[in-house]
Amino acid sequence: MNLDKARLAVLGTGNMGEAVLAGALRAGLAPGNVTATARRPERASELTEKYGVRTTADNVAAAHDADVVVLAVKPKDMAALLSEVGDALRPEAVVVSVAAGLSTGFFEDRLLARQPVVRVMPNTPAAIGAGMSALSAGSHASPADVELVLAVLAGTGDVVEVPESYQAAFGALAGSGPAYVFYVLDALAEAGVAVGLSRALSTRLAVQTLLGSARLIDETGEHPALARERVTSPGGTTVQALRRLDAAGVRAAFVDAVEAARDRTVELAAELGG
Repeated sequence: MNLDKARLAVLGTGNMGEAVLAGALRAGLAPGNVTATARRPERASELTEKYGVRTTADNVAAAHDADVVVLAVKPKDMAALLSEVGDALRPEAVVVSVAAGLSTGFFEDRLLARQPVVRVMPNTPAAIGAGMSALSAGSHASPADVELVLAVLAGTGDVVEVPESYQAAFGALAGSGPAYVFYVLDALAEAGVAVGLSRALSTRLAVQTLLGSARLIDETGEHPALARERVTSPGGTTVQALRRLDAAGVRAAFVDAVEAARDRTVELAAELGG
């Protein structure tokens, strides 16, 4: 199916639901082919004004004729949503979950037999088309189903297809990753203030340094360790700074943080029966 003919329903329009909606429109889906659900009338009006899409508070009505149905409610609310809309889905409609920790099997067990399900883990930069998402197909999703979902997500940024067993690790690194980056940006900006820069200038320097450094690695393909060595002159200022970071265990702390996020994802999945 061509993207320009696909009908999309987004059930739940929090941060991730809106990010997928915006990305689908950015990829070329016509606003008239998109229906989004929102509980609050003011939120529905906001989405219609901002994107030109149809809105409703009725999940069943939104899902009824859709070719792709994005389920973007909180994981704890997902079972209830599936119970509500399961019988309304077209048998060939592709169900896309953006709920952390819930496997494709969780959805397949609660939907019609052989309903195509695709699991997606995006991150918040998807809202501006700069996201990193992981996609895993369920047991009934065909290559054509996957291609359709990839087309819908094309406007959210980069998307990789991974085995579902990688989803917890992906979420721990890229899903939670923006929070780690914001943490580093805040620390660097605070450090700039500590050495005498204004907060506005310090924040600007930190943001652009991170953007430029990431772009350099992306465009050259150079290993970050080699790029770091090229900035680090023997006996210079940078090597002294890096020694302090190593002494503080910063590298190990990042590894511990990602492992902790992965472990919590696995725990949440167990708690929710995912």
